[in-house]
Amino acid sequence: MTLPDERYRAVARTRIFLESISNNRSGLSQELRDEARALLRHYPSDHDLDLAGESAPMVFQKRMEPLYRMVKQYEQDKDETGT
Repeated sequence: MTLPDERYRAVARTRIFLESISNNRSGLSQELRDEARALLRHYPSDHDLDLAGESAPMVFQKRMEPLYRMVKQYEQDKDETGT
């Protein structure tokens, strides 16, 4: 199960990846670069992610306090194993 801070980082890193594809001029097809650019048009910005983290911290969180993260990880592990 994914924790809120892991989800935040995955979305943020995906945007960086799409940006690198859309700006890459060596070896990638124009079609692939155009598709990455089209996906980025409506992709959430850092500001959007921060707003999502404020309104839904159980879904997105830029950073989690270490103790809270440890507790959430324990709860998720417990739910997955059923013990």
